[in-house]
Amino acid sequence: MDINSNLFEKNHPFFVILNAVYIEYTKVTKKLLLLFCTICFHYFLSQESETVYYQLRKKYENFEENDFRAFKYIRPYIARAKKEKNYSKLVQGYKDGVLFSPLDEEKLKYTDSMVWAANLSKDKDLMIIAHIDKGVIYYYNYKKYQLALNEYLEAYQYSKNTKDEYLKHQNLYHIGVVKSYLGYYDEAADLFSKCLVHYREKSKTDIHPNLIYNNKKGYLNSLHQLIICYRHLGKYKEMDAAIEKGLSEAGESKDYAQEKAYFLLSKGISEYRGKQYEKALSDLNLSLPSIRSSRDFARLSVNYFFIGKSYLGMNDTQKSVVYFRKIDSIFNKHQFILPELRENYEILINHSKKNKDQAQQLYYTGQLLKADSIMSRDFSYLSPRIHKDYDTKTLLEEKNKLQKMNYLVTVIVILLIIWGIGLIMLFTKRQKKAKEIKQQYILLEEKFVKDQAIGEVSNNIIEEKRIHLHESKVEELLRKLKKFENKKGFTQKGLTINRLAQQLGTNSSYLSQVINEHKGGNFNKYLSQLRINYITNLLFEDKKYLKYNIETLAKECGIASRQNFSDLFYEINGIRPTDFIKKRMQEIEGDR
Repeated sequence: MDINSNLFEKNHPFFVILNAVYIEYTKVTKKLLLLFCTICFHYFLSQESETVYYQLRKKYENFEENDFRAFKYIRPYIARAKKEKNYSKLVQGYKDGVLFSPLDEEKLKYTDSMVWAANLSKDKDLMIIAHIDKGVIYYYNYKKYQLALNEYLEAYQYSKNTKDEYLKHQNLYHIGVVKSYLGYYDEAADLFSKCLVHYREKSKTDIHPNLIYNNKKGYLNSLHQLIICYRHLGKYKEMDAAIEKGLSEAGESKDYAQEKAYFLLSKGISEYRGKQYEKALSDLNLSLPSIRSSRDFARLSVNYFFIGKSYLGMNDTQKSVVYFRKIDSIFNKHQFILPELRENYEILINHSKKNKDQAQQLYYTGQLLKADSIMSRDFSYLSPRIHKDYDTKTLLEEKNKLQKMNYLVTVIVILLIIWGIGLIMLFTKRQKKAKEIKQQYILLEEKFVKDQAIGEVSNNIIEEKRIHLHESKVEELLRKLKKFENKKGFTQKGLTINRLAQQLGTNSSYLSQVINEHKGGNFNKYLSQLRINYITNLLFEDKKYLKYNIETLAKECGIASRQNFSDLFYEINGIRPTDFIKKRMQEIEGDR
């Protein structure tokens, strides 16, 4: 029988195996085909969905910020993203809600929704975006810096591992803004400098136009914040250079009109500082429309303040007060004021005082106390700085004085009495000191008129003798000491008893005994008296020495230390060298 004769029979093992393979192949092919069709379906569906999202955003992307008409398209955009659980699109929808909502409270609600959607996505970059945007609303729209900083720090935690450098630097920028507000200008300037480098490089690369726009915005805003830091740090040269750079970079493009307005504001402030009041007013007024339309009430207050200060510099108080009062209106509306604008209320208080308007003075004093309270509550570490210029206790006392005129009179009388007593005590003390100096000077003058020998020192003999010296030896040493005094050897710097003994050809023990027995004291006292007598005589006889400073006079007589010279002069003459010189010059002037 042929081995292949039954090969294709149904029951043949080969046929059974082949059939099984075919069936399995068919199943796999069907599954692969189904998978392929599913993938294609989802791909085309997602493409269709992407097209829908794109078309919806296209309808409102050119609307102005805060334009409520955009919500006609934003709402279906959000609804679709929710239905599809497309969290990246949902975050984008809520982000658009923040941008186009005209109400601050609505903006804040949308940022809350952004954070919620970002957390569901588990995408770290989306979480960074959500927390930064929420921080921006707290900072820009509410000026709640502590809450803003909380959001920025939350974003910072997520940004440590992100590869998106734009997000990293965006977050650093906003942390820098808070640091700047808190007064940490050096630290803030470092952050803004880092942002400047990054945004400048990115804005000049070959990337999508939208990314170029975002990076240039980041660059210009970082430059503006750096200018603010330079101003507060007193780096005016760097500030002016940065202002010119900013104006040049912003140009005339409408896209950067707000940034240009900030640079014009900074230029106006710089011109005010240089007392170029008319130029300052011109640039400050040029910046006003854009700042006003941007709803940046904090920067608007700064603008009004320096317009007011410029008018004040031009002695136009009436116009200046108009702008200072505008700042008060902004403060009443938003319950916020920058620390640098605290002076606004001090000016209004002084203006009210000058006009004897107690009601206004009391009102603005209350406003200043309120501003201090808000700033102290939010930033307790700023309180010492704030209270340094206008102490809260003094303000409260001033407020009570305005309310109780009798108390005011009492306080003034008491203060006048204390002031008067203080003046009398000060005058008496000065008179007493002047009298003592005069008496001591007269005594010193009499001494030197009577005793012209500068080398003369006390010859009181100390009776106790330690070593028996031959009389001839003593006389020889005294002659040598006299010669030493006449040649003014005592003016040598660093002179010691050992050195002098060597110069005189004797030993220090003999020399010490002779000085103690015949010069009225030990070597140090003897040397000090010679030096001070010498310099005192020079001051009496040659008026050129009266022009020398104390250090030079000390060196002239061999004393190394200025303080030691002053102390020895006082010990020997009973008067300080400065007082002596002053008295001697008065005497010379009187003789003319």
